[in-house]
Amino acid sequence: MKNLPSLRQLRYLVAVADTGHFGRAAERCAVTQSTLSAGLKELEGTLGTALIERDRRTASPTPVGAEIVARARRLLAEAEDLVDLARGAAAPLSGPLRIGVIPTIGPYLLPALLPHLRERYPALQPFLIEDQTARLVERLSAGALDVAILALPYDLPRLTTLAVFEDPFLVAAPEGHPLLQHDSVAPQSLAGESLLLLADGHCLREHALSACGLGRDSTGQAVEATSLSTLIHMVDSGLGVTLLPLMAVRAGALRGTRIDTRPLAGPDASRTVGLAWRASSAQAESYKLLAATIREVAGTKPEALPGPA
Repeated sequence: MKNLPSLRQLRYLVAVADTGHFGRAAERCAVTQSTLSAGLKELEGTLGTALIERDRRTASPTPVGAEIVARARRLLAEAEDLVDLARGAAAPLSGPLRIGVIPTIGPYLLPALLPHLRERYPALQPFLIEDQTARLVERLSAGALDVAILALPYDLPRLTTLAVFEDPFLVAAPEGHPLLQHDSVAPQSLAGESLLLLADGHCLREHALSACGLGRDSTGQAVEATSLSTLIHMVDSGLGVTLLPLMAVRAGALRGTRIDTRPLAGPDASRTVGLAWRASSAQAESYKLLAATIREVAGTKPEALPGPA
């Protein structure tokens, strides 16, 4: 029978790879540096190869160590899923739950969602991490998150996704703008406008361009916003027009501005809000309950968010 590494040793290895430092890795694992070093030496002895290159200031994986780190992340994530299986059998949506959410959803959904979760699932302990989609997906795949609330479509290999509701786009422009003369705005009407969007890295940018039928470089804007609130201030200052998700407008994002909105016309004039989790997770049924609660909070049927009131 082969002598196998322990999960504790693998956790030490991943911590060193993440921090690049034995001392910081030991702090992350809540052990002494000597304990961590001894555990890594045992792991290298078990596997018969050097995994970490050490010098006075830094530590980094060897080429084979980098491959083992990647596999160790998957093994640790699956071990956590095993624990989740037992926990979920006892009670759904209970205990710690690490939820990732993107910045164009979190501020507008969470204030309404969290009270519902506390009331319905009092044993649930949600821990929230807000970040851009790419980094959330990386953390989710590595087991550092349990589930993520994202905007779809997005390339999510090895993850399970569940569409929760549709979030239509609204064209936002200063009061009196010619685009506001009609009940809705056709995508082709935006071609000649100064269309302001979020900077690269925000999936809302890609979804907005897709909804308008425009390419990545179609706007020609030198100024880009890093948040929806900045984008709204830019429009309010007369710098151009933009697309905003309905959930943000309904949450009061335009309060105090001189901005008006109209629905964007067309079959692709929305983004899908959904959940993503590892395909190996044993908590799929709990995540479906989370999706149902989100849908209820959004006041939607599964297929669509209603238009502006």
